[in-house]
Amino acid sequence: MGVFEILLIIACAGIVIAVGVTSIIRKKQGKHDCDCGGDCAHCSACCHMTDTTKKK
Repeated sequence: MGVFEILLIIACAGIVIAVGVTSIIRKKQGKHDCDCGGDCAHCSACCHMTDTTKKK
């Protein structure tokens, strides 16, 4: 392996670690990490929508 491949692997590992850390930080702040646009009350796939919306 050349130096370029090793640096590429290190960069990819850094990106994966950064995504994991960001997810943990957002979860501790109470923010969700789904891509629903943040309108949880009307999102059928979101785990944060209200109980009244789930019953519909």
